[in-house]
Amino acid sequence: MEEKPDADATATATTVTNINDLPQDVLIHILSFIPTLDTITTSLISTKWKTLWSSVPYLNFSYTHFPPYNNFSTTRQFFSEFIDRTLILKPQLPLKKFRLEFIYEDRYGYHVDSWVRYAIKNQVLELDLDFFIDKSFHIFEPAAKPNYDFPFSALRNSKVRVLKLCRCDLTLPANMESMNLWSMNEVYFDQVYMTDDMVLDLFKACPNIEVLKFEDCYGMENLRLCSEKLKRLDLSSFYTAERELHLELDCPNLVWLNIDCFEMGQFCVKNLSSLVEFHTFIVHGLEYYGQWCKVVKQLHRIAHIKHLVVQNWWLKLAPKDVFPKDFLLYNLKHLELQTGYTTYDLLGLAALLELCPNLETMNLDPLYKIVEDESLSEELLNKPINLFMPNLKEVRLKAYVPGQNQNQFSQFVSLLKKQGVVLEKIVLVSLCNGMSLPPVILRRRPPRAEVNEESSLHVEGSPER
Repeated sequence: MEEKPDADATATATTVTNINDLPQDVLIHILSFIPTLDTITTSLISTKWKTLWSSVPYLNFSYTHFPPYNNFSTTRQFFSEFIDRTLILKPQLPLKKFRLEFIYEDRYGYHVDSWVRYAIKNQVLELDLDFFIDKSFHIFEPAAKPNYDFPFSALRNSKVRVLKLCRCDLTLPANMESMNLWSMNEVYFDQVYMTDDMVLDLFKACPNIEVLKFEDCYGMENLRLCSEKLKRLDLSSFYTAERELHLELDCPNLVWLNIDCFEMGQFCVKNLSSLVEFHTFIVHGLEYYGQWCKVVKQLHRIAHIKHLVVQNWWLKLAPKDVFPKDFLLYNLKHLELQTGYTTYDLLGLAALLELCPNLETMNLDPLYKIVEDESLSEELLNKPINLFMPNLKEVRLKAYVPGQNQNQFSQFVSLLKKQGVVLEKIVLVSLCNGMSLPPVILRRRPPRAEVNEESSLHVEGSPER
């Protein structure tokens, strides 16, 4: 008979009681999640850890976590020297990620150039340069301070797959098609000056971009994105007092699109035939309604989407007057709507739901309004609110605060319970003093002969997990 191993002995053999007993590759993986300064500090733990930091394929130079000195200038000097020393001591090994946080000054241009070239020389896969960090670092900075000029030509024939630049200028070489950046899949630009021609050149150099994000970028007038490779597109914070930006999208394989705080003149959708999920957010003030309207009117060109995130301006929009007569969002299964619960809001919600006959789940978030609702006619004030929800199974209401708009909120929940033909669950997610409370869940009871629909939804005993 074969002797079975002792269970207790096996458990003891595989139990690790000291972090030093972990395999080296596991320790290196753990160190990859912390800033490089802290990674180097671990060399003081024991002999085993002394050179471990040098094998970590991630470099994260976090200015935020660097100890401050007497003044900003001294802190930057010591931070710069720390990076220089680290790169000298670290062996030349392939890098998975190089991240730099730094408040840039012209006198550090040579240093930053050398750090960027070090990362590229060591076959870095993700290059992330952040020269903004957040507003708190710029309170005492000169208003007109030069940005770092990123040497794009240094990327020629590189292995970089992900490029993230924040508050940089770009110098693009003359012949971008010869850059051979076939491996570049994701590009994230924040506070970067980009002209229309520079965007076109970017796609010439990086023909395989699948993820693109432009946030708070400037310099463009006619942004035309035409790509068969692009799958995710995020356009955020395009507000300018100088001119309105014209946007044209021709991306047949795009599956995810976000247009957030985007001031545009014209918006043209030529081909988004694969789009599944569409997000949009425009500041909810009357002066911005026209911008919101330009975006939402394009829904008839992407009527095949399954997931929509939008604000409740639907009563003012009057969908029946804007969209083709037979327009419906037949494929829409999930809706996330920022809304209030006034009569104005509920009439808008009803107008939107009429376009979504196959909706199954709906999340309602609070809508922060700059101005009060427009006044309604007597006819609209007395109009019954009918929510068309033939297939809606779950509703999640977020940021409901007990005691605030209690009456409006309760009436809306009652309306859901009465009109939700197949509604199975209502989840009330509460916030109080900035803290999230355990959600209250209303579930439908099994049908009984003498139970009406409203009472068939009952409070579940335990919080949702």
